[in-house]
Amino acid sequence: MILVTGGAGYIGSHYVLHERSQGSDVLVLDNLVYGHSEATLDVPLVVGSTGDRALLDRIFSEHPIDAVVHFAAFAYVGESVEKPEKYYNNNLVSTLTLLDAMRDHGVTRLVFSSTCATYGHPRYVPMDERHPQEPINPYGESKLMCERIMAAYDRAHGLRYTALRYFNAAGADPEGRIGESHDPETHLIPLILEVAAGRRESVKVFGTDYDTPDGTCIRDYIHVLDLASAHALALDRLRCGAPSAAYNLGTETGHSVREVVQVCRDVTGRLIATIDADRRPGDPPRLVASAAKAREELGWKPAYGDLRKIVETAWHWEQHRRF
Repeated sequence: MILVTGGAGYIGSHYVLHERSQGSDVLVLDNLVYGHSEATLDVPLVVGSTGDRALLDRIFSEHPIDAVVHFAAFAYVGESVEKPEKYYNNNLVSTLTLLDAMRDHGVTRLVFSSTCATYGHPRYVPMDERHPQEPINPYGESKLMCERIMAAYDRAHGLRYTALRYFNAAGADPEGRIGESHDPETHLIPLILEVAAGRRESVKVFGTDYDTPDGTCIRDYIHVLDLASAHALALDRLRCGAPSAAYNLGTETGHSVREVVQVCRDVTGRLIATIDADRRPGDPPRLVASAAKAREELGWKPAYGDLRKIVETAWHWEQHRRF
């Protein structure tokens, strides 16, 4: 059985959906601060925190858990700057509690939801796993600290892990069963589609004077189900006895903010108003992944490499959202 922490959240719930489609036995642990119980569909849900050691002991004692896929974390970069204690306590301290519980109950396989934010400002693009990890905010720092702690637990306790460093997660289940639903919403594609759906008047374009073809930031958008499949492949690799590792997950193709807006206009057939705004502090001009290592070692290949396909699934969800 797989314990999925944060399995009621955006990416976690899509991973759970993927594993259930493969017939895997899954248990979700989520405190529902940002997750939605509806997103777990028919999967058993335990409401609680990964920082609750007594609860973890009970879960590991009562269920035949052989692996953990750990999504549970706070992920608002701006908030992490304003409230670093919230991020270090939830993302770091709670992960330590989880690792200790895994060690004590003999669970030695962990797939960890990491982030390209561990790299900080890009020294080169596309960014591979050899890129220096120099995070510029507490969110990225908390994830990098977790990666280093997991490496230490591997050396000391034989707890093997795979850290998956996402670029920009996007899209939704094509059947519309689950999708992206954040409060507040900060991701570009759902913000644009909320304008198309009439739920907001306009979307801001932060920075129009970058050294890019159209002056706006370029990002690598990866479909959430492609992220889900990568987690499954990473877990399979650990179950086959492979050593700990880290992988970037992205499409290796960058799209500017203005390009994303135009694709959303094309998909929805709606006028989408934009407002040019000043740059946000810390936003680099380009963030694009090299995913060669994931292709070679995991056998992973994105099924939704085209931005239009990603937006189509997100638009379907936006029109038929359940929560």
